[in-house]
Amino acid sequence: MNATQLKAAVEAGLEEIRPFLQRDGGDIELVSITDGVDVKVRLLGTCVGCHVNQMTLKSGVELTIKKHAPQIQTVVDVSNMVEKEDYRDNLDVEN
Repeated sequence: MNATQLKAAVEAGLEEIRPFLQRDGGDIELVSITDGVDVKVRLLGTCVGCHVNQMTLKSGVELTIKKHAPQIQTVVDVSNMVEKEDYRDNLDVEN
């Protein structure tokens, strides 16, 4: 699966889970796919700050994305980052 196909597969997974999030006033957007295996998403609306958002991310979003793109290894929520383009600058990474 090339990069374009992978992005389409991940987006298809997000489209499948999106109605469930929207029903509760939330939403989700794809931020990035790194190395073809790591997905970063941003939860929106009522999903931000929701006490069950990590459970939703793992049991709903991640499983659905992996159903469409089995090579994906991780799905991370970057909702608390300031800007979509700047989220890497806000991550705690040891060099």
